[in-house]
Amino acid sequence: MPAVIQSRGLTKRFGSKVAVDDLDLDVHPGRVTGFLGPNGSGKSTTMRCLLQLDRADAGTATFNGLPFRSLASPLREVGALLDAGYVHPARTARDHLWGVAASNGIAKARVGEVLEMVGLGEVASHRVKGFSLGMRQRLGLAAVMLGDPHTLILDEPANGLDPEGIRWIREFLSYLARQGRTVFVSSHLLSEMALMADHLVVIGQGRLIEEGSVADFVGRYTKRWVRVRSPELVRLVQLARERGAEIVQMHPDAADLRGAEPALLGELAARNGIVLHELSPQSGSLEDAFLELTRSAQEYHATAPSEVPTSAGRPLPPPVPGGGAR
Repeated sequence: MPAVIQSRGLTKRFGSKVAVDDLDLDVHPGRVTGFLGPNGSGKSTTMRCLLQLDRADAGTATFNGLPFRSLASPLREVGALLDAGYVHPARTARDHLWGVAASNGIAKARVGEVLEMVGLGEVASHRVKGFSLGMRQRLGLAAVMLGDPHTLILDEPANGLDPEGIRWIREFLSYLARQGRTVFVSSHLLSEMALMADHLVVIGQGRLIEEGSVADFVGRYTKRWVRVRSPELVRLVQLARERGAEIVQMHPDAADLRGAEPALLGELAARNGIVLHELSPQSGSLEDAFLELTRSAQEYHATAPSEVPTSAGRPLPPPVPGGGAR
């Protein structure tokens, strides 16, 4: 299917700093596309340029071929959540959504539906100033869904949510994608992105540096090995080494081997009468792959704890990693 969200040559500068640099982007319907990048990589600026909240210095950004401001009914076509805190604190959740609905010609009845959808039905009459960050995120998602849009753009939607809420947003966005909608979401929660996203777009210093499925991404940028567990572990490992396997790590009751496929190790054990308790392929995580790929694009680098200088014989705590603007 053709891309719904598309940019070509998208460029945005702030003074001498290039935040987004000649970015070509294609986001397709029917899947959750994760948008990843280190701090300062230009993710939020890209999303703001897509929605024409920031004026791009060059390039184009379209939704089904049209710039955002040319959409006939934006909220019914594109739902966006970039800042959940941007709500008047004195308004109730219901009043806030009534105002958004009225400005877009959406019936009041829809407000109650979306509040129930995000789990805020019981606090609809409460003022937003008393809401936690997670509750504000849910309210923002309710506003996104008011127009039942076919396209969603979400910047850190799980920010402030508790574990139950994080799981809910993961399942919610996956459900929307299965309906054929276009879901474009940025997040620093890489473990969640590994469970949620079908496709990844990774940028660094405003440029596209990689895209593809989660499995391809992890396979390309992490190491793979096989974990074996056996009551005759030492013998099995020795036989595997004789056939070119390399020991990655020895555990008390298991070994991690590289350079031998699981099938080969299984056949080796069978031929030699060795009982296997575990034979499982292993690989690094999405976090490992992300850090490997973006190592040169990281804007801030913290000192490793082992390298932190000491004072009066006591180790100092490691410095807090910098958290520059995204």
